[in-house]
Amino acid sequence: MSSCSDISDVINGSCSGIGCCEMSIPRNTLGYEISIRSFSGHSNVLKFNPCSYAFVAENDYYNFSIDDLSRLKFNESALVLDWAIGNQTCEEAPKHNKSCMCTKNTNCTNAENRFGYKCNCLEGYEGNPYLENGCHGVAVGIIVLLFSICFLYFGDKQRKLIKLKEQYFKQNGGLLFQQQLHEHDRTTKTTKIFSAEELEKATNNYDESKIVGQGGYGTVYKGSFPNNMVVAIKKSKLMVESQIEQFINEVIVLSQINSCNVVKLLGCCLETEVPLLVYEFVNNGTLFDHVHIPNKSLKLSWETRLRIASEIAGVLSYLHSMASTPIIHRDVKSANILLDDNYTAKVFNFGASRLVPLDQTQLSTMVQGTLGYLDSEYFHTSELTEKSDVYSFGVVLAELLTGKKALSFAQPEEERSLVTYFLSSLKDDKLFQIVEEVIANKGRNEQVREVANLAKRCLKIKGEERPTMKEVAMELEGLRAMAKHPWVNGINVNPQETVCLLGEKPDVYMDSIVITNTEYMDSMKNHALPLVSSGRRQ
Repeated sequence: MSSCSDISDVINGSCSGIGCCEMSIPRNTLGYEISIRSFSGHSNVLKFNPCSYAFVAENDYYNFSIDDLSRLKFNESALVLDWAIGNQTCEEAPKHNKSCMCTKNTNCTNAENRFGYKCNCLEGYEGNPYLENGCHGVAVGIIVLLFSICFLYFGDKQRKLIKLKEQYFKQNGGLLFQQQLHEHDRTTKTTKIFSAEELEKATNNYDESKIVGQGGYGTVYKGSFPNNMVVAIKKSKLMVESQIEQFINEVIVLSQINSCNVVKLLGCCLETEVPLLVYEFVNNGTLFDHVHIPNKSLKLSWETRLRIASEIAGVLSYLHSMASTPIIHRDVKSANILLDDNYTAKVFNFGASRLVPLDQTQLSTMVQGTLGYLDSEYFHTSELTEKSDVYSFGVVLAELLTGKKALSFAQPEEERSLVTYFLSSLKDDKLFQIVEEVIANKGRNEQVREVANLAKRCLKIKGEERPTMKEVAMELEGLRAMAKHPWVNGINVNPQETVCLLGEKPDVYMDSIVITNTEYMDSMKNHALPLVSSGRRQ
């Protein structure tokens, strides 16, 4: 019974008899009846409680509120019925008996009230215990669910990755590159477009242990393919969109260069944010290391240094004048020249290179290069010509001669810039005080002096006063040829007084003379000597 005469007596949440009362239905009760009566028809409490309510609900379902006295807010309540199957216990209706409704992966429990039994899924299973195979393992379901989620997640991720690679491929000029490859199919048939996955596997996902070089241009990794081919993978820094066509043209041109003194470009990858270039791997380090590391520099004889200089000059001459589209390297330095096991020079890192249209002799461009090797005229005018490479090559020649770095702040002030120190020493006739000990006083002093003078001409402030790389290459090759000739081998010879005799046939006169002094060459054009064969003059 619930009684209430004044609203102030009622407490929210309390159903203990003032305004609200409750009663539990006893166990084993098979029937019940609800009735509502009021002592005075609500006449005394009509203003806050016009009528009464009675309902059956699950324990703790209903929470009493004072406002419910005027109007009950919920329209339905939950009723829990205790039920059971039949009038047998689990013991009386065992599972092996066909009359028992408990199926596989279930257990049987007796009803709490009176008779009958109920079925439940075993722990770790869920479902309907009254259906055949209705109880399923929760762990298996979770695994299937997780697998499905992972499949959908990685599938979506893979689709996004493929879409991103396609975006990068177009962004990096892939369509243009494919078109150019098709047009140059005969000359670029060995150039390949590598996939990002191929290069990731080749470098163990660009592991730090695979790094073989770093610099302002980016990072170079050593990579290995399943066919045991070892490559160098150059990962450049970010490239702006305006440089894409230039990059593609550069790759096409470099792929056509077939010289043993240029690191061979094998292909590229355009599926990454920045394009990756794939080169042949040259395993004997850089010329910089061999010149400036003491235990390596001792192995570089004068003959080897002269040959390396001649090979570099020949490549630059080829790039400037013989390639289908002339190329200015723009970053010639000892660190960009690799050596193989035979100390053969291979020019590398054309990342800063510029292709020169055939109708132009100079280009206005943002100054790029390496301090110590940078052409002073180019630095001030921003006009790029082949003579910029000539200047940088002159610095490399000075390095080969002196073993000193192009720029070293660890040296006294007058020796910090190799160019300044080298030219000053030549002017003061102190060349052999600064040349490498390994080449000084080895019977080649005149050759060393000629190379030093050639370097001096390459380092002229005005580009127009410098020789071309073709002239430089001819002079160096002439010096090498004289060094090999039996008449001058082991003897100090002034090359301006010597003619290098070439040829085999005794009845043919020379139509050109290979010597180092171009002025002397001009004076000798009309005084060609007959060739000598078997010690007899024809």
